[in-house]
Amino acid sequence: MIQEEKDRLGRLDKLRAAHIDPYPTSAKRTHTTAQVLEQFDKLETQKTSVQLVGRVRLLRRHGGLTFGQLQDQSGMIQIAMRKDVVGEEVYAFFHETIDVGDFLEVSGSVFLTKKGEKTLEVNAYRLISKAVLPLPEKWHGLSDVEARYRQRELDLLVNPEVRQRFIVRSKLISSLRSFLDKMDFLEVETPILQPIPGGANARPFVTHHNALDANLFLRIAPELYLKRLIIGGFEKVYEIGRLFRNEGIDQSHNPEFTTIELYWAFVEKEEFIQALEDIMRHIVEQATGKLQLSHEGTVIDFGSSYPRVTFREAIQRACGIDIDAYRNKADLQQAVSKAKLNIDFSRCVGIGEFYDELFKKTARPLIEQPTWVLDYPIELKPLARQNSTDATKSASIQLVIKGQEIINAYYHELNDPVEQRRRLEQQQSLREQGSDEAQFMDEEFLDALAHGMPPTSGMGIGIDRLVAFITDAPNLKEIILFPTLRPNRED
Repeated sequence: MIQEEKDRLGRLDKLRAAHIDPYPTSAKRTHTTAQVLEQFDKLETQKTSVQLVGRVRLLRRHGGLTFGQLQDQSGMIQIAMRKDVVGEEVYAFFHETIDVGDFLEVSGSVFLTKKGEKTLEVNAYRLISKAVLPLPEKWHGLSDVEARYRQRELDLLVNPEVRQRFIVRSKLISSLRSFLDKMDFLEVETPILQPIPGGANARPFVTHHNALDANLFLRIAPELYLKRLIIGGFEKVYEIGRLFRNEGIDQSHNPEFTTIELYWAFVEKEEFIQALEDIMRHIVEQATGKLQLSHEGTVIDFGSSYPRVTFREAIQRACGIDIDAYRNKADLQQAVSKAKLNIDFSRCVGIGEFYDELFKKTARPLIEQPTWVLDYPIELKPLARQNSTDATKSASIQLVIKGQEIINAYYHELNDPVEQRRRLEQQQSLREQGSDEAQFMDEEFLDALAHGMPPTSGMGIGIDRLVAFITDAPNLKEIILFPTLRPNRED
């Protein structure tokens, strides 16, 4: 136990000896700190008594005058306590028992200091929660990063810029939900524990259900269940929720993350894409208050129209390789070698994974402003319909910004049950060849699809990645309240 903790516990004993409950069950306030600051002139003129609650963030004693700072969720305000106002005994007891970090209920009237600081003069106070550990100083540098993530509550307290990121996140999700609700989309919930993890190319987490004596998987995507709802008669559905993928942890990946997926029946391609642009502009502006944002020193304009380029064209522009000329892995690798590109294909199995790695290493990093990349190779999109003019391409589109995939969408979902079975059989074959990310065969979904699914478009957005992007956060852990970390084991 550190000395500071011992001292605070001693002050806690002193409070109890004085028959003061250091943890009362309620507190009362008339204003938030932000309201006091906004209404300051009126409150000062009318000499209105206000009552605030919050955490003490600073205490400075100057003889018979003490200044402090009181913080609630809305902001921070200076408080002042005078011995000749509250009385010598109260003033002394305050300093004998109150610490920075404690929560107080304070009442009094506002005034402006000689230095122009808006201040509340305290004429009465009540302790509403005693802190027995001190707050940390503002944390600086990489050496404190892991501690910040492990003790996010302290990180939020001492780093206002971190707290602001999570406010932006909350506003973005709220505005997204509101926008879709106004478009008559129905918010739904689908299983997190699934017998077959489908809807994406990813390695799942597996767990065992004792009562059923069966292995279940944490979902990697809600796609197949949402499509079953379209089959069941809903025409516009969406789900915001957590996904889980048993993969690496790095600056842009966390094993659990938040996404939105939506499915929309009977919508035309151009109407669908325009709606996606409208959604993006709306949620960015509602969350941040603007449409031009700085990301890693580049101003990103979400307000302008988003240009389009095909997957094939993007790669050709980046490195000169025409993927249509190379339909097998050996020929593609030879072309990459001839172009003197250093790309590691060792973890790729199917030709689609080779195309994808080539795109990620050459074309994607060159895209800065919001750009639609269309018509990914069909091998990469086993759940998307074929492009109507080129069977080797899928009816897919992704919004790429500053080298990051922000929206993944199919403007035509695959609704042919025979073709879907063939595609999933191909995926199963890739799994047998060693692919960790190929999709599983899902007979229940295929059976549902065989009952008929109308023309449908679908979209997914990684909420974490988007929030990290628009807040210019250096990695995903900065915008996930409690990211996955290596267990903190003592030696």
